[in-house]
Amino acid sequence: MTPSIAKGTRDFSSEEIYKRRHIISVLQSNFEKFGFNPLETPSFEKLQTLTGKYGEEGDRLIFKILNSGDFLENVKEKDSEVSTWNSKNIIPLISEKALRYDLTVPFARYVAMNHGKLTFPFKRYQIQPVWRADRPQKGRFREFFQCDADVVGSESLWYEVNFILLYDSVFTELQLPVEIHLNNRKLLAAIAEYAEIEDQLIEFTVALDKLDKIGLDKILEEMVSKGISQKSLDRLVPIINLSGSFEEKLIQLKEIFQDVEIGLEGIKELEFIYNSTMQIGLQTADLQFNLTLARGLDYYTGTIYEIKSKNVAMGSIGGGGRYDNLTEIFGVKNMSGVGISFGLDRIYLVMEELNLFPKSTQKNKQILFFNFGDRESIHALMLIQKIRLMGFACDLYPEKTKLQKQFSFAEKNNFEYVVFYGEEEIKNQTITIKNIIIGKQETIATDQLSDYLND
Repeated sequence: MTPSIAKGTRDFSSEEIYKRRHIISVLQSNFEKFGFNPLETPSFEKLQTLTGKYGEEGDRLIFKILNSGDFLENVKEKDSEVSTWNSKNIIPLISEKALRYDLTVPFARYVAMNHGKLTFPFKRYQIQPVWRADRPQKGRFREFFQCDADVVGSESLWYEVNFILLYDSVFTELQLPVEIHLNNRKLLAAIAEYAEIEDQLIEFTVALDKLDKIGLDKILEEMVSKGISQKSLDRLVPIINLSGSFEEKLIQLKEIFQDVEIGLEGIKELEFIYNSTMQIGLQTADLQFNLTLARGLDYYTGTIYEIKSKNVAMGSIGGGGRYDNLTEIFGVKNMSGVGISFGLDRIYLVMEELNLFPKSTQKNKQILFFNFGDRESIHALMLIQKIRLMGFACDLYPEKTKLQKQFSFAEKNNFEYVVFYGEEEIKNQTITIKNIIIGKQETIATDQLSDYLND
């Protein structure tokens, strides 16, 4: 058997893991600075917990887990109905669990299960892998990490403002220039009402969300295929093509939606968020109004976000929005929430392409003691233990062999220092240490090692 991995998954080398940890550490630090506490949920949920929360297209991408044991047993009992079988009625018979599709629905389930114990507003962050049976391509994987921050139990728009500030803080620290795109699902509902396609709102938003990927002409073709009339399209196109600044677009929409109440609500919310954010000020991010932003998930009800890198064509590297009714499906009503997500894998790819990772993320100060024999190795390991207690990564080459081979090992494994600690050094209580990156070699007393390494 030739070893291979499943499509849409990856192995990570130590260098890649160090870089991913750098991103995660920046996220964790900022999440906690903004008042979020960590939470983790299981990697798989009951299938019924996930199904119906992401729209028809999302449901198809959920990885189902076959029941344990003879999962066909229930199917055999239905043998007489085999002619009517299809994927929808056979899946409940063979699968009761599924890998989580995102972190938001499991979070909503957690809140519903524990709402009597929680203090609201309740804020949490979560950094865990999710799985989607999507078609793998650049920046799109079947297994990937999501890094979410959510708050439930408040309708305050100050949380929307704070999420913009959180995005700005994270990407400023990562030195990654981004655009924060904003829209409001109420405006999309208003567009549907204005174009007289209220009953096709989902089809409209799903199609509109693909605008950046396939262009306006293809979007219009898709809408026609879903039964949207030419009359409606004639009303839609001018709105989709609105131009101008954030404020200018809102002014134009006020005129268009002067008799559409839900549209005016959406405009009022965006005005508050934009004006507040501009008054506070952003460090590096650019805030933009994107009326074609739809975020294809069904549970969004208000403001929605999408983050794009300025310098790399990668699609979104983050997103989220307001969801007012998500916990209601789990029996808990009147629990408004809003949350955002950072796409760790895409952020990694963008930072790698732009060479933004600091060298310090690739390794700690790593030290390799050369092996001069068993007697010397005992003394070396006693010193190595002291170095490890100082907080430095330190190791002993496992065998006494040619120094050239030990040098080669150190270079290939990105050690910064090599140490000669032979019979003479042990006798004199010194070590000879060489920085193999710059080629500098010194002999120092062993009790000076801490000062040397901390320079």
